Amino acid sequence: MSTQQAPEIYFHVGMGKTGSKYIQYRVFPKFEGIRYIQRTSYNQAQEIILKERASKYLVSNEFDQQLEKEVIKWSDQFPDLYPIIVFRRQDSWIASQYRRYIKNSYTFSFNEFIDLENDKGYFKKRDLEFFKNIELLEKHFTKKPLVLLYDDLKNEPLKFIQQVADYAKVQFDPSEIDLTRKHTSYNQKQLKVINWVSQFIDLRKRRVTNNPILHRLFLIGLSIIRYPILYGAYLVPEFILSKEPMISDSDLEKIQKHYQSDWKKCLEYAKNQNHEF
Repeated sequence: MSTQQAPEIYFHVGMGKTGSKYIQYRVFPKFEGIRYIQRTSYNQAQEIILKERASKYLVSNEFDQQLEKEVIKWSDQFPDLYPIIVFRRQDSWIASQYRRYIKNSYTFSFNEFIDLENDKGYFKKRDLEFFKNIELLEKHFTKKPLVLLYDDLKNEPLKFIQQVADYAKVQFDPSEIDLTRKHTSYNQKQLKVINWVSQFIDLRKRRVTNNPILHRLFLIGLSIIRYPILYGAYLVPEFILSKEPMISDSDLEKIQKHYQSDWKKCLEYAKNQNHEF
């Protein structure tokens, strides 16, 4: 085994719906002096690190319910890596997750998606307990995590990016960062239309074959169907759609109040972290 010094590894673990795609495609590639392993190469990331000889790596993906499994896998091999995680307040986060699932042709109601009373939803109540994710990262890695906030990325993007650069001890040229939004969310009308169509046609991304080429063709076919429906929704008369909102303000208020204490702890951690960059 070579006596070469072990590389520094910075691991952006997510979470989903916190600007991850923007960071992955418009920010991380602009960092200088670090080998960036894009999310599309994530499954080969550990092999790349073990085979190559770079002194510093940045790995990025986005995990929600899979976070603990991936953290344990990486800590077994690289316990000294530097974890990075981004949080979004629970009510805003779960609403964005729900819109994503509806866009991808899932058909559950919001109360079937997250059920605070009986905890029988697709997302479990524990999935919105974010502070435990900080504790998970602290438990499995020797380095303290960098905890960032989605609202800071929206409101002060260059300051947010500088925090990551300081943590990873890298440079970037602010003039090269595209600060425009990567994409906008689909509106309620579009989501209602795709939700109605999905009652009759299963357009969910799923594996129907183990052949990678056929699987890729299947996903392309789904997109060819799904996106015309989403954009064609603008032509659908308003009067034939339900007047009920897909997500009620009262439901979001309940979620915000339920996780208020947990969110406060996340905010305090992000504010008080004192890393030696």
